[in-house]
Amino acid sequence: MLQISKLSKSFGAETVLREISFVVNRGDRIALIGPNGSGKSTLLKIITGELKPDDGVVAVASEAAVGYLPQGQPIDDDRTVREIILGGVPGWSDARREMERLSERLGGEDADIDSLLFKYGYAQRSFEQLGGYPREHEAERIAVGLGLPAATLDRPASTLSGGQRARAGLARLLITGPDLMLLDEPTNHLDITALEWLESTLAEFPGGILLVSHDRVFLDRIANKVIALDPETGTAREYTGNYSEFAAVLAREIEKTRQAWHDQQAEIRRMEADIHQTRMHAKSVELTTTSGQPTVRRYAKKVARKALSREKKLERYLDSDERVEKPEAGWRMKLAFDRSMRSGQQVLTIDSLSFAYPGAAPVLHKLDLELSYGDRTALVGDNGSGKSTLLKLIAGDLAPAAGRVALGSAVRIGYMPQEQEALSPERSALEVVQSARPMSETDARNFLHYFLFEGDAALLPAGRLSYGERARLLLAKLVVEGANFLVLDEPVNHLDIPSRERFEAALDAFPGTVLAAVHDRAFIRNFGRRVIRMEDGKLL
Repeated sequence: MLQISKLSKSFGAETVLREISFVVNRGDRIALIGPNGSGKSTLLKIITGELKPDDGVVAVASEAAVGYLPQGQPIDDDRTVREIILGGVPGWSDARREMERLSERLGGEDADIDSLLFKYGYAQRSFEQLGGYPREHEAERIAVGLGLPAATLDRPASTLSGGQRARAGLARLLITGPDLMLLDEPTNHLDITALEWLESTLAEFPGGILLVSHDRVFLDRIANKVIALDPETGTAREYTGNYSEFAAVLAREIEKTRQAWHDQQAEIRRMEADIHQTRMHAKSVELTTTSGQPTVRRYAKKVARKALSREKKLERYLDSDERVEKPEAGWRMKLAFDRSMRSGQQVLTIDSLSFAYPGAAPVLHKLDLELSYGDRTALVGDNGSGKSTLLKLIAGDLAPAAGRVALGSAVRIGYMPQEQEALSPERSALEVVQSARPMSETDARNFLHYFLFEGDAALLPAGRLSYGERARLLLAKLVVEGANFLVLDEPVNHLDIPSRERFEAALDAFPGTVLAAVHDRAFIRNFGRRVIRMEDGKLL
């Protein structure tokens, strides 16, 4: 259905994609992976025609209908959610309106019944060919499966949260029933229930799928092929299997390369020692002989020439393509939490906590919770169940309607909100770090380098940063503030897989207490020593 041949794309002097080639056939579930900035979204935009390649060919089968879900572009207008979703079926709404218009005319006193019945029959057939009224039930089924309650379908999309509007966009794509789906981060804003629904839906999809996602469990359950983009070279490699199988192959390759590099270094040291020994032997003979011993002197020169020959051989080897480069560390981001002052053993106590937003029904109902020093707690639950509200109450951004939230002795909270509103859009990364802890510009820049803010990137206003860059900046802020109780709302959203894995490792080394609301199931599995579920405003 889709063939990519020697595709290349550069932005200025930077080559993002270099001679990329692959094929997507019916039944393929291809995961396009790579660190942020490796060109994944760029590749999808080239396939859809939004961007033009510098070189290469994109060939889509003439009979294949392509559906594309872009990242970070939730629908935002005054149409209802139902209208937006059904708008994914071209002509359906117009055909329905035509039927309703003709039906009204048939009820008129001066109606030309025969002519109107003929037109109505034609309109009805057109409507049924587009799915008819069952299509509306299908839209509702998809919306509910993705976590959009039926009550929201007749509300203007502009009144919904950004996550809800994003799910409406995904529902709109799914109802079109394309032959080939291009999905850029389809799992963003989905809770675990909706994720599992989407996985089962895509498993039954008969066409081809090319998707970008940082959700490792989702990739394991969906993908049967992996295309890995290398940000250093702009090239791509294809692997058969899901993400875990790809990661295992990659780990073996890295270990093999590491062992080859160690063997190479040992051989280089042996050759250098042999050259040194040979040269010293020739020099010793020359120093211990006289001009009256020409035969021995000639032997010494011969040995010296042998040492020089071996030295040139070593130089040629070091300059050759056979030489194995030292494997680089696999992490894309370095995190090292400051071992700040230890808090008391009792970190958090919540007694009979209740909360309601003004004019709305209660969100939380008589919650009780205790956290001790060193706890690693994952807070899970469907979207809208009250997780973010609870974290805001703990962080002090909201006040309880009833009950209490009490922090223990010497507890210092580091709060990371889901919507990144803690960052002023006008402030640069450098200003954010320096305001969190006084330090020189040089020290601040060196610190930000660990979070992949290099050069002028540290001076850009936060409002101009990508979602992933803003997430990294929020993490940097937590680190520099020296918190000993981290309250994290979807902390790995917008982070690539290497950064998620590094963040998990950093949390494992973090000496304090962590409470994280999260939907990433791999993160829950690797991080959560304790899992609590929020359901209908209660903790289970």
